[in-house]
Amino acid sequence: MKDPISELIACVVQDELSKNLFCLSKEPITYRKVNYTAPGHRKNSLYEADDYITETLESYGYKVEKEKCSAQAFRRDTSKPLASQYSSPMPEDPFYDIYNLYAKKEGSKYPDKIIVFIAHKDSQSWIDSPGAYDNAVGTVAIMEIARIIKDYPSNCSFWFIFCNEEHTPWTSVTAAQNAKSRGDNIVAVFNIDSLGGKSYEDIDSGKKTNVTLYTTPEGEKIADMMSLVNKKYKIGLDQRKCMRSSPGDDDGSFINAGFLNAIVNVGSFPYMDPNYHAETDIPEFVDIQNVFMSTKLSLACGVYFDINYKP
Repeated sequence: MKDPISELIACVVQDELSKNLFCLSKEPITYRKVNYTAPGHRKNSLYEADDYITETLESYGYKVEKEKCSAQAFRRDTSKPLASQYSSPMPEDPFYDIYNLYAKKEGSKYPDKIIVFIAHKDSQSWIDSPGAYDNAVGTVAIMEIARIIKDYPSNCSFWFIFCNEEHTPWTSVTAAQNAKSRGDNIVAVFNIDSLGGKSYEDIDSGKKTNVTLYTTPEGEKIADMMSLVNKKYKIGLDQRKCMRSSPGDDDGSFINAGFLNAIVNVGSFPYMDPNYHAETDIPEFVDIQNVFMSTKLSLACGVYFDINYKP
């Protein structure tokens, strides 16, 4: 059987990533939070982002499903360092309806086995940050992966989930717990967050980085697969893996629900983007070539997992 991965990763379009990135973190949508509505607009900025993502996925041929959740905006505590100024909301603070978005592609051989790509689509609810690295880049990466594999005859089903992690509680918890309640057979979870975000030192040296974080032995196998496909398909990233001590981020929501084959791809660890959680996390500062390469890596690994999956 011919290996399709080289052809698929050649379909990743850097200009498409850049276009969607600027649309979701500059114009027409500056922020993606439920507690901000642009002057003269009818919808809050998170709902506007949902509309943009939905319309784009529908243009690729997907039907988009919405999963309703309830969440609050974080408060801001300026006595803390800038990167960690989020603080818990008060009980009297309003709850909002916010949504997880799903685009699903059915597998041809194992349709009941599900490979999940997940990214949080919201920006920080406590500060006016465009959230370009965190996490518009992950959002546009899985949009691009969804576009490319729409007509690929995969063995397993692929679900693309767009959740919210900068409001509280995280809506990936709802996604994971509902999957557990339904008895969904999720065989892998790829969380895509802050691709290419790295230190000034790495920026100045021209490094193109990706770190795969894992929490479980099952996740480590996927992390090793990332290194394998990076070399096999000559993607060219400075790729490494790192184990963390406990589940975290949106992949952690799935691990806590019992889906242990979960990892997250990030630009650096510890995360070193100098504009992290700041008003200056703008798309002009994003290393789009790094995002392009990291999108290729995540796509390659997802398809490699699918090709080699055996129940």
